Amino acid sequence: MKDFNDYIEKIENPTQKIRMKEILDWISSKYPFLEKKIAWNQPHFVHEGTFILGLSYSRAHVAIAPEHVTLIKFKELAEKNHYETTDNIIKIKWNQTVDYDYLAQMIDFNLNDKLGYKTYWR
Repeated sequence: MKDFNDYIEKIENPTQKIRMKEILDWISSKYPFLEKKIAWNQPHFVHEGTFILGLSYSRAHVAIAPEHVTLIKFKELAEKNHYETTDNIIKIKWNQTVDYDYLAQMIDFNLNDKLGYKTYWR
């Protein structure tokens, strides 16, 4: 997790800091082969040079960015979890439960769908 420590340390709210660390740790342990990097001042998970998932902190929520194609494919599950969405992100409010199965489905989809991609973004 050392790749994201500086990012996590900048979060002032202790409860939110713990929650963000839990999410990043979960992804890192379930997908240890994913490269961790900070890009655009946000934690990104990358596989073979292509973006898989990004996260960012906000005072009101953690934002999950799976890319637009993936967000649309799994938008129904976001709604089922009562997560707010925009065109590019899923907002999980700090008082909401994180559906890790949902995160795994998006990550697995991106890993399969972007297999062999030579670019960072779709």
